[in-house]
Amino acid sequence: MIDRLIQQIIAKKNPSVVGLDTMLEYVPGHVVNNYGGQQLDLEGAANAIYEFNKAILDAVYEYIPAVKIQIACYELYGPHGLEAFRKTVQYARSKDLLVIGDIKRNDIGSTAKAYASAYLGQTQLKNGAVRVFDVDFATVNPYLGSDGVMPFIEICKSNGKGIFVLVKTSNPSSGEFQDLDVRTGKLYQKVAAKVNEWGKDLIGSAGYSQVGAVVGATYPRQLEELRSLMPGAFFLIPGYGAQGGSAGDIVGGFNSDGLGAIINSSRSVICAYMRSPWKEEFSPREFADAARAEVLRMRREIDAGLSQKRIRPW
Repeated sequence: MIDRLIQQIIAKKNPSVVGLDTMLEYVPGHVVNNYGGQQLDLEGAANAIYEFNKAILDAVYEYIPAVKIQIACYELYGPHGLEAFRKTVQYARSKDLLVIGDIKRNDIGSTAKAYASAYLGQTQLKNGAVRVFDVDFATVNPYLGSDGVMPFIEICKSNGKGIFVLVKTSNPSSGEFQDLDVRTGKLYQKVAAKVNEWGKDLIGSAGYSQVGAVVGATYPRQLEELRSLMPGAFFLIPGYGAQGGSAGDIVGGFNSDGLGAIINSSRSVICAYMRSPWKEEFSPREFADAARAEVLRMRREIDAGLSQKRIRPW
C-alpha cells in the first residue's frame, strides 16, 4: 500500500491530503436544508455530511493522492454517522483515492485485533468474512505498548495495508508526556525507535515501510530530528493550515528524494468557502470549488517550500 501511495503522490505531483474531518457546522445551509433544516435529526445530519463529502471529493480527487477521515467527527452523529464514514470511505476509493482512517486506536491485544480487523482487515462471520470499513491506512496510538500495536502490524502483513503510529503529535500539550526524559532520551524518540523496529519487515519497493509515523507540523525542529531517526518511515504530518503549521515548517519531514511525507489539511480545505481569501470569491453554494482552489494553492505553497530547500521530487 505504501508503494501505491508513493505512485499517487508522484503521478499527481502533490504530497498533500485532504482531511474530511466534517462536522455539521461546516456544511452550508442549502445542503442541510435538503435533510430537514431546523428539524434535522441525527440521520439527516449524517446524510448532509455525506453529501458535502461527496461534493468535496468530486472537486479535488484529481489533484490529491489520499484523504484522511477522522472517525470522531462521525461518531458524534451515532450509528448514522458511522454509516456516513463507511460510505465516504467507499466513495473516496471509487475515485481511486487512498483512505487513511484517523482512528488512533490501541488496547490490549485481543481488543486491538478487533479494531485492526474492523478497519484494515475482515470481520469473520459464520459463512465467511467481510470487510467493514476497509481503509488503506489507520492511525495507531502506541502509548499502551507493543501488544496493542502488533495486531495492526500482523493485519498489515496479511492484508497489504499500512499504519501511521503517533510519535510526536501536533496538539499544544503533546509534550506533557511525549517530551518526558526517559533515561537516554525523550519518550517520543523511544517510540521512533520502535517504529523502525516494527516496520523493518514491511519495506516496500520504494524503500519505505508500511509502518509510518504521525509527526506534527507544529513542531518543525522535532520533525527534522525524527526524519533523520526514521529515514524509512513515511510521515503523516498534521497541523498544517488551521493549526498554524506552514510550508516552511513541514519541509524537514521530507527526505532528499522529495518523498517521505504527506501533509494533511482539514479545515483549511473543507471550510475554505468560509475563510479569506476564498469567502470573497466563492459563495456557500460553491463550497466545493473553494476547496479545490485551496488544494491547488496548498500544492503550490508546498512545492515552493520544497524548492527553496532544493528538494525537487517531480
